[in-house]
Formats: sequence, C-alpha cells, structure tokens
Amino acid sequence: LARVGAPGAVRHKPEDGGPVSEADLAVDALLRARLGAARPDYGWLSEESEDGPARLEAARVFVVDPIDGTRAFLAGQAAWAISVAVVEAGRPIAGVVHLPAMAHTYSAAIGRGATRDGGAIAASARTGLDGATLLASGNQMLPGLWPGGTPVVERHFRPSIAYRLCLVAEGRFDATITFRASWEWDLAAGDLIAQEAGARVTDRTGQALAYNRPSPLLPGVIAAAPGVHAALLARAVG
Repeated sequence: LARVGAPGAVRHKPEDGGPVSEADLAVDALLRARLGAARPDYGWLSEESEDGPARLEAARVFVVDPIDGTRAFLAGQAAWAISVAVVEAGRPIAGVVHLPAMAHTYSAAIGRGATRDGGAIAASARTGLDGATLLASGNQMLPGLWPGGTPVVERHFRPSIAYRLCLVAEGRFDATITFRASWEWDLAAGDLIAQEAGARVTDRTGQALAYNRPSPLLPGVIAAAPGVHAALLARAVG
C-alpha cells in the first residue's frame, strides 16, 4: 500500500505481457521468503519469479500472483489483489486472495468452504442466463466468441481476475468468463474459493482446470453459479 502511486521503476513484459513494477517484485520476494521458510519442501510458481522444472517434482506447490491487476495498482485504483494458492496433484487445496486497498481477504481450503473476512460466502442461486450479471471485458462479448449466440447479460468488469472469481464466490455476480488463455497464478486461488462457495469452475470447453503443468497457461475460464454455468458453456461451445 505504501507503494501505490509510487511503485518504483516499471518495465513492460514482451508480447504485451503487461507492466511489472518494483512493487510486484517486492511482494514476490517477501512472499517467497516467508512461505519458503515455512514450507521449504513446497515448489514455487509465481508470475514474477523465474520458472524451472523443480516444481514439477514437488508434492505441493505455491502458485502466486504478487499483484493481480498491476495496471489498476499503477493507476491508484483499489481493485487489485494478491493471490496465493497451494496446489497438490494438479488441483488447488488452499487459497487466499487478499485485496489490501479494500481491506478484504477471501480464503478457502478444500472441503471446508470459502470465506470473506472470516464469514462464510456462497455463490448465486440464479438459475437463468438472460439478465444474469457477468464479469468480463468488453472484447469477450464479441459474437465470434459465442457460436451458440451471445448471451443477453448485464456486463461488469474488475481488473483482477482473482477478484472477479471471488465476487462470483460471494454471489455478488452470477458469473465471470474469459476466453483468453490465462496463467495458473491468475486463477488457482480464486478457482478454489469459487468452487468451495458452490460455484462451478471450468475452462472454456467445460473441462476442470489442471495446475502445476509444465506450461502454466490455461485455456480460459468460465466460473458461474451452477444454474448459469451450463447455459454459458452451451453458448460458448455452440
């Protein structure tokens, strides 16, 4: 928080990979030092750390996005998050999404439900697609992405995908989607939180998301209330 508005030097990743500030690197270093000291046998996969094959041999792996929504952070906005998950056998078993500027913390452990600031949360009970509230960027609503027909929804947006997954988890929105390939660190913690809150989370083809793969890039995500997910998926695959 002390670095909001003064993040230090900023560079841009190649191929429009987005900005990286000194604040991103500082959070990454702090998390790696603290979590690594607590669980030295865990592997490590982070947006801001050099990747390597060692994590593939670890029984459990930390999957971390030090600042999800760096552009929002740099602009002095509040909707950015720190996302940390523990992955075992390809699936998240614990996850935290912390929003420092909003003073909110979402968390979940497999089989134990999901919380925001310690209170239990649950996904929306909505059963119809038309008029549902959907978190997505505008370019995700282009007709060419919806072979089954573009859904009639009330669209909103938040810059952090981890936060968007948590908003679905607590039922403030009915769904979130992205058809763009997404990194494991963007999704792992929010995936578990949404599922433990009762939402259904898959890739854009309806398959479960698998983590700690050699290439940590996933084929998009559809996360929604159970009564909305099937209808979104049907429109997405035609």
